[in-house]
Amino acid sequence: MVVKQGYQKQLFFCTNQRDNGRKCCNDAGASAMRAYAKERVEALGLSGEHGVRVNIAGCMGRCQLGPSLVIYPEGVWYTYHTQADIDEIINEHVTHNRIVKRLLMSDQK
Repeated sequence: MVVKQGYQKQLFFCTNQRDNGRKCCNDAGASAMRAYAKERVEALGLSGEHGVRVNIAGCMGRCQLGPSLVIYPEGVWYTYHTQADIDEIINEHVTHNRIVKRLLMSDQK
């Protein structure tokens, strides 16, 4: 996928909430983590039209693998559990273009 909006990178956080008891990303705090990531990107001066955009996404079909985050244009899928994980993804992948192998979704390892 090619990002055409002029952003260098876009982070899509699944924030889907299911009400039928099935596992979903929002049960793992996805909305709060997405808000945290947006704040961090802005605080680091990475946001803006030609920088990094942090997006809300609906279900991306990977809830069983953990809370889902995909970064485009690379198409790299991560899972995360703590703010420290988000910090590492932003520092390593977003800022330095280095994949954080330990946080890759299991189907990408």
